[in-house]
Amino acid sequence: MEVCVQNIVASVVTGESFDLDYISSKLEEAEYSPEKFPGLIYKLKEPKTALLVFTSGKLVCTGAKTVEMVHEAVEKVRKRFDGIGIKIAKDPEIKVQNIVATSDLKNDINLTSIAITLGLENVEYEPEQFPGLVYRIREPKAVALLFTTGKVVCTGTKNVEDIKIALEKIETELLNAGLIS
Repeated sequence: MEVCVQNIVASVVTGESFDLDYISSKLEEAEYSPEKFPGLIYKLKEPKTALLVFTSGKLVCTGAKTVEMVHEAVEKVRKRFDGIGIKIAKDPEIKVQNIVATSDLKNDINLTSIAITLGLENVEYEPEQFPGLVYRIREPKAVALLFTTGKVVCTGTKNVEDIKIALEKIETELLNAGLIS
């Protein structure tokens, strides 16, 4: 089952505090509207990511497709901040908070049958509210959204290996139950 990472969200603790008004006045790419959102938004074209910058010194990187992209984005922002006189440690603590990935079972699937087979304690399926089935996997802890087309969105893990394990578990359960071929 092929896994395609769509988004990695990571937090960065710099140990500094930031003057967001100053940063937004010095960096053209920075967007800061404190009446709408308490953080400054700094978008990068390469790697295509966005960093949310907070006065507390915390950064949140979103949009990366690999952990390497997260590190590259943080390093680029660190250098840009250094250029306007704001020092951030060379290797700040970066922690992956969430990964969102997609996959395809390559089968149309019957969500009602899956809801009944997988059991109501791990499944939410209300087609009037949402067209997908929400399946909570206990180990590794993850949440998968399954759609009738066989497309799957998996989230809630902190590494790609856990997403692969979670998706393989789903595929195996559906194969064993005869719900996909």
